[in-house]
Amino acid sequence: MTGDRSLDFARDRRIVKTDEFSSVFRLRPVYRTAHFVLYTRQTDLPHARLGVVAAKRLAPRAVTRNTIKRVTRELFRQTALPSIDCIVRLSQPVNSKKGPATTASLKVALREELTRLFASQSLQKNVLQHLPEGQK
Repeated sequence: MTGDRSLDFARDRRIVKTDEFSSVFRLRPVYRTAHFVLYTRQTDLPHARLGVVAAKRLAPRAVTRNTIKRVTRELFRQTALPSIDCIVRLSQPVNSKKGPATTASLKVALREELTRLFASQSLQKNVLQHLPEGQK
């Protein structure tokens, strides 16, 4: 480990408790893509935290759910986000049981959608940084 805390996914960068998930879910979704919904909540922590929800009924195979979580965590680590709690929730089926559980094209599609989700929050961070102190 290089000591760069921005690229790790330690326990303090995860949303793990049920009440933490619930407090973010109570808020309105911030951004939607074809398969995902992003919920966020401002926090006083010095870093962003992530929670991922991939329901079995929308991704019936464990391999697919694990791929979704892995790609989401990877992009979360690579994206500079403000101090927020964010939950990425799978909202539409990504594949069926008939085809392969995961493919290169599925990974590319997931990466594109999740990049748009996280970019929406990075843009919001840049806008907030350039606002005068009274307007934040």
